[in-house]
Amino acid sequence: MSTTNLEFARRYLRAIEEGATGEALSAFFHPEVTQREYPNRLVPSGATRDLKALLEGAERGQKVMSAQRYDIRNAVSEGDQVALEIDWSGTLAVAVGTLPVGGTMRASFGVFLTFRDGRIFSQHNYDCFEPY
Repeated sequence: MSTTNLEFARRYLRAIEEGATGEALSAFFHPEVTQREYPNRLVPSGATRDLKALLEGAERGQKVMSAQRYDIRNAVSEGDQVALEIDWSGTLAVAVGTLPVGGTMRASFGVFLTFRDGRIFSQHNYDCFEPY
C-alpha cells in the first residue's frame, strides 16, 4: 500500500504541474478531505480548506501561475502516510512583490499526506517561500 500511496502522491503533483482543476483534481481527494496550510509569507495566518476550497484555490492559482514545478527531494511512505520534501518553483502570470510577470517564485515545501480509501484524506503543508 505504501508504494501505491507514494506513486499516487507523485501523480497528484504531476497533475498540479499540468494545471489540473475541477474533476481532474478532485479525483485525487477523498470527499471529506481537509488541507491545512501553516502560516507562511503568502498566507500569514495559515488556512484550513475543504474540497470545495481546494478546488476554488486551484482555479485562482491558474490566474496567478503560468507554470509550476514540483521536484521531490525526499519522500517517506509508511502505511497510509506519505511525507514529501519538495523544491517548488512557479512562473508568475502576474507580478508578486518584487517579482515581475514571467518571474520565478521559489519555495521549499514539507507536505504530509494521509490516505483513506485510496485517496488523499488530509494534507498538511509547511511552505517556506524565498524572498520576493
